[in-house]
Amino acid sequence: MRVIFMGTPDFSVPVLEALVAAGHEIAAVYCQPPRPAGRGKKDRPTPVHARAEALGLEVRHPERLRSAEEQERFAALGADVAVVVAYGLILPQPVLDAPKHGCLNIHASLLPRWRGAAPIHRAILSGDAETGVCIMQMEAGLDTGPVLLREATEIGAEETTGELHDRLSAMGARLITEALDRLETLAPEAQPEDGVTYAQKIDKAEAAVDWSRPATEISRQIRGLAPFPGAWTTLGGERIKLLGARVVAGQGAPGTALDDGFTIACGEGAVQVTRAQRAGKGAQEAETFLRGMAIPRGTVLGAVLGAD
Repeated sequence: MRVIFMGTPDFSVPVLEALVAAGHEIAAVYCQPPRPAGRGKKDRPTPVHARAEALGLEVRHPERLRSAEEQERFAALGADVAVVVAYGLILPQPVLDAPKHGCLNIHASLLPRWRGAAPIHRAILSGDAETGVCIMQMEAGLDTGPVLLREATEIGAEETTGELHDRLSAMGARLITEALDRLETLAPEAQPEDGVTYAQKIDKAEAAVDWSRPATEISRQIRGLAPFPGAWTTLGGERIKLLGARVVAGQGAPGTALDDGFTIACGEGAVQVTRAQRAGKGAQEAETFLRGMAIPRGTVLGAVLGAD
């Protein structure tokens, strides 16, 4: 099929690669424009941009798609379908209508749960037992379109957003190639009105750990915000990112180390931090981290938010 691909971050790259490997003709790749990044603040192409150029594909990165000129350029590609995954721009109706089979979105949740911007983060933060991927026929509403294919997967007890992100990206790549192969026979299924939730963007204010909360919630916070923006606490005035955790037995004053192995008491129960990062350094497994920054039993981490 003749496909327009629309995506921007790392999550989208395996999907583009799968479409190329399946032999589809990529009419053009749309992504967000290069943005200033790094110490030099030089414009850096997005992951999709870089991969598309390496594959020899035409790349377009308009700031918006609202102008008649951009919409005409899009329609002139004569695509059978557009595949959209984490693109980052709202698609106006003329764009949605231009391809023969419309625009298909790869969404990383089991719709209608977690429509919106951060479905992977929110699934872990909320303690969902499972999530998945939906191939959705796009319409004007926010992730409201009928679903063509869906597949569920369990969320691991210690799985982070980064790990789940990679699994769902691979799942989405596999499902979209299946959807395109079966496009003429797939029956769209309207989303139920019950069970709708919205995955709001992650606010950095959500990242500070309040050790007075239950261990189950803190574990979900640490895992759900890893690797970005990274839940954090402080030790001796230094901010430490916590990037992996498990719930373990233990009790004590919230924020207090219960042993020398990064087990921290919470309001209920305890968590063992499995991965952490100091400012200006790389992320490390807990064993390696503790060699450079010991946290002996009795150490108190952070301030308990809301405490007197």
